[in-house]
Amino acid sequence: MGRRKISAGLLMYRVRQGALEVFIGHPGGPLFARKDDGHWTIPKGQIDNGEEPLDAAIREFAEETGLTARAPYRELGMVRQRSGKIVHGWAFLGDHDDSVPIKSNLFALEWPPHSGKYRNFPEIDRAQFFTTQEARRKLKDAQVAFVDRLEAWGGWKVE
Repeated sequence: MGRRKISAGLLMYRVRQGALEVFIGHPGGPLFARKDDGHWTIPKGQIDNGEEPLDAAIREFAEETGLTARAPYRELGMVRQRSGKIVHGWAFLGDHDDSVPIKSNLFALEWPPHSGKYRNFPEIDRAQFFTTQEARRKLKDAQVAFVDRLEAWGGWKVE
């Protein structure tokens, strides 16, 4: 039996005009080039052996966005995606100018398939803030729970 994949990620949030917005990324590479709604994700990645999930989430956020996450972190629990992958999530307050491109790490993929040629693609090709309503449409189904849990927490509200 194969080892179940476990990932950890961060959901950066901000408040604009009293509304909660979340920062999510679009997966890079040719397989997702024409896919949008239902395919975006929180910046996340696999947990290394012996690594604490929150440490992995912080590392992966930096690798996939080029941005630095800052404590405090709000635990959002875990979700199980359709693939069976388990994703642990945390939220933190932060900001980024959406007009400034992110700097994501790269992965190699044989492209075109069966060509013997490998090309490098960014893990996340773009990322930006969305309202929670927009994010629910953009995110993978299972990850919508992270937005729901962040909203339910309410600690983001400005009095």
